Amino acid sequence: MKIIKNDNLNESLYHEKLDNNLNVFFIPKKGFTKKYAILASNYGSNDLEFISPFDGSHIKLNEGIAHFLEHKMFEQPDGVDAFSKFSEFGANANAFTNFNMTGYMFSATDNFYESLTHLLDYVQTPYFTDENVEKEKGIIAQEIKMYEDNVDWQLFFNTLRAMYVNHHNNIDIAGTVESIYKISRDELYTCYNSFYSPSNMALFVIGDLEWEDTIKTVKEHVKDDNSFEGEIERINPKEPNNINKKEISQIMEVSIPMFSLGYKDFMKGEIQGKELLHKSQTTDIILDCIFKKGSNLDEYLYMEQLTYEPLSYDYSSHKDYGYTIISGETRHIDKTIEAIKSELERLKKDGLDEADFKRIKKTKIGSFIRYFDSIEGIANSFIGAFFEGINYFDILSSLETITLEDVNKRLREHFVEEMSVISTIKPKENE
Repeated sequence: MKIIKNDNLNESLYHEKLDNNLNVFFIPKKGFTKKYAILASNYGSNDLEFISPFDGSHIKLNEGIAHFLEHKMFEQPDGVDAFSKFSEFGANANAFTNFNMTGYMFSATDNFYESLTHLLDYVQTPYFTDENVEKEKGIIAQEIKMYEDNVDWQLFFNTLRAMYVNHHNNIDIAGTVESIYKISRDELYTCYNSFYSPSNMALFVIGDLEWEDTIKTVKEHVKDDNSFEGEIERINPKEPNNINKKEISQIMEVSIPMFSLGYKDFMKGEIQGKELLHKSQTTDIILDCIFKKGSNLDEYLYMEQLTYEPLSYDYSSHKDYGYTIISGETRHIDKTIEAIKSELERLKKDGLDEADFKRIKKTKIGSFIRYFDSIEGIANSFIGAFFEGINYFDILSSLETITLEDVNKRLREHFVEEMSVISTIKPKENE
């Protein structure tokens, strides 16, 4: 067991890698009423092809299987849904699947260790039958169809489909109705046994708790089987450093046209750890400087009556991809995008305002420190960072070292016209 202390944050992190290779992390938060735990797998919807860590066979999976597996984990052999038992303990439970990770979590004020035991037990107890798998297909098919009518979801994924030629980012996390109907009981067990091995998972616990009680509970309820040394070899399609198509437009039931302007990262190879963290932090500072409420661009768009709400913006990255998406509603899509691109080109030439940079950087440092009051936020972000090879305690020191030169260099490299795409959702014309 290791204890890592951060004097600047006044926080301590406990870490132990168990005999079965599960990484367990714990941060004590004295005086906090709520307690929280997340058990996560380093496995998401992008992982569709891999080499079995057990027999070396080459395995291809159906699209949407990671999300399907998350759904099925709540069904238990005794017929009781796992959520129901959390309710009996007075705990709030949830789960999610994204491109790179699947997480199972709960929060509680009382009966924490009973809830933690239940979390460990049900995630280690897969129960897939031909009957319950077939039943789940209909449920997920309805979910997929629901998202097909969700304008924000379609706007987002059309942006990714425009950016990516081969990368699995261009595939909906839930898959397609056609792909999920191909998923079998045996395929689910193959995924579970590989990606839900303790070697590929991590547990994070936070709250007014004791390390000794926490690790004792974990050790009493984790299984020693289904583990392997090292990492799973994932096979990803080669993605070229160009976009797929410049624009994707869709007609849907909206009153005001919507757009997303995307910028795809030029990747020179896979990156992780401090290099990945630095790229993400510099991009986040750039986006706040340019697009935050009250920025020069925000005020211009409002005064010209191009937009009435600040634009949404976000940067997402992983070891083998990265992209920025800027989106909003406007009746003048072409003029709005032209204004955004014009401002980006001006700033690439002139550089960001130094006062803006210092203010945004200072704000981000303060926000990160305040973030440690959100136990759910810390836990989820910590595990995501861990799977990316990032020590969460390094975020503050990394942020403090970023210079204006760093962000201006990143601004010139990332916002390249040849790597930009546009996604639009337009209203149906009146008949």
